[in-house]
Amino acid sequence: MRARGYGPGGSPARGVVMAPFLVALAAACALVAGEGPAAGATVRVAVAANFQPALAELVPLFAAATGHEVVASAGSSGKLAAQVEQGAPFDVLLSADAERPRQLVERGLAERSSRFTYARGRLVLWSARPGLRIGPETLREGDFRHLAVANHETAPYGAAALEVLHRLDAYRRVSRRLVRGESVGQTYAFVDSGAAELGFVALSQVAGRRDGSSWIVPARMHSPIEQQAVLLTAAAEPDAARALLRWLAGAEARAVMTRHGYEPP
Repeated sequence: MRARGYGPGGSPARGVVMAPFLVALAAACALVAGEGPAAGATVRVAVAANFQPALAELVPLFAAATGHEVVASAGSSGKLAAQVEQGAPFDVLLSADAERPRQLVERGLAERSSRFTYARGRLVLWSARPGLRIGPETLREGDFRHLAVANHETAPYGAAALEVLHRLDAYRRVSRRLVRGESVGQTYAFVDSGAAELGFVALSQVAGRRDGSSWIVPARMHSPIEQQAVLLTAAAEPDAARALLRWLAGAEARAVMTRHGYEPP
């Protein structure tokens, strides 16, 4: 097996994240034993930045089950959907919202019957500093220099963050201190590096960390983060792509997603 990728905060400072990683599992041993699938295909996946850490764990499990490989490019949902519209060679989009997959279906770029919610995301206000008491009052009081948020126009977690700030009547107080990332992956990197004291990130990005301080935002404070998947009509490997989508809806995949902080659909 061979893997290339980046960590949960792995966004470059500019533009959409296009950091491909490849996880391949050869099925030779299984074939020698007379088990397992024949030679697999390669599925090209455009994945929302928040889901990249979970996908990195899911891919070798999918490869072991099917013999198929996955090549993934991560970025904000809006940027990835725009690349699909421009002809980027993806088979599957794993978005952080329902809107982009719906729009791609309406434009004839994705198969309507394939669209489904693979996970529900949770928003968290996070600091890399341990031992802090973080909550709504932290935002209302504004005792910090920088608050990182993802671009609300391209990243669903950024849109949810702005909803929370407006709901708490804190937006005016903090608007000049906002540091915007192109994706929630870049937003996480801002906070993890100390460039921002606080940031709204995905719970999945910090679920496995034992350091830092966080406040899991109540789901009622923003629109649901329905993360949807869809098969693209230009898919070069539609059968393998459908196999991936079916597998993501199964119990093994959902157990991994739960560990990463996602709620089941």
